Amino acid sequence: MIYASDLDQTLVYSRRSMGVGEDAPGLVPAEWIRGELSAFMSAETLNQLMTLPKDILFIPVTTRTVAQYQRIQIFQQEVIPSYAITSNGGNILMNGKVDPSWNEHVRSKLQEHAATAAEVRQIFDDVLNKEWVIGERLCDELFFAFVIHRDLMPVEEVTEKIKRVESLGWEASIQGRKLYLVPSAVNKRAAVEYIRHQIGDVPVVASGDSLLDRCLLDYADYAIAPRHGELYREKQRNPETVHYQFTEQSGIFAADEILKYVRSIHHAAIGDVVS
Repeated sequence: MIYASDLDQTLVYSRRSMGVGEDAPGLVPAEWIRGELSAFMSAETLNQLMTLPKDILFIPVTTRTVAQYQRIQIFQQEVIPSYAITSNGGNILMNGKVDPSWNEHVRSKLQEHAATAAEVRQIFDDVLNKEWVIGERLCDELFFAFVIHRDLMPVEEVTEKIKRVESLGWEASIQGRKLYLVPSAVNKRAAVEYIRHQIGDVPVVASGDSLLDRCLLDYADYAIAPRHGELYREKQRNPETVHYQFTEQSGIFAADEILKYVRSIHHAAIGDVVS
């Protein structure tokens, strides 16, 4: 069985997103940036990841770049996955090394099916300004991440631009203080599917909180999302279109429920095999 999970606001939480103070019991450090502690994980979640049954292949799946993923010390020291998917599916790490064949495949898809990053950036050029955009980055030469003042964002103008780039093979996601513009060919589902084909047709359990996780959760045989984030808000707006199970808790301890769900699926599958 594969357990493929988003990281930020699903298993790993910044101070801003975790919903409790950093002095709350049951937290462990997850990431440091320039020597400063920046993200946490539930101690129970870490324990559950460290003790997963050997026939569950855990795959972190993140929009973080390779370098940003490698900052999460838990996945460099305590839990060291054989596979990790970064760059929203643009890169696959195998035993810590980028898989060049997958990277070449993705870039070939982009040439065939998507406008260039320069073309998309030009479309947004007249709406992006210092009043609401704090920072900008072209991540791994694949997609854009903008740090924003969300309450100052000109929603109607940005929405109109998003509709334009969607016709050019790109999509958008707003997560907290970040606006992502990502080619549709760079996605988490395709990367997980690639790994699944390599190891065998096993069941996939997935978890995630954002619209960029939706293709992965739709692909999975079993899916669960935390009771916060874009997917939960979409569930509130359009309940008939979102069919995943959601946790009872929101914030960092929602991850504990997610891992219990993964184990329950595994237990049921083992029971079916035995019976």
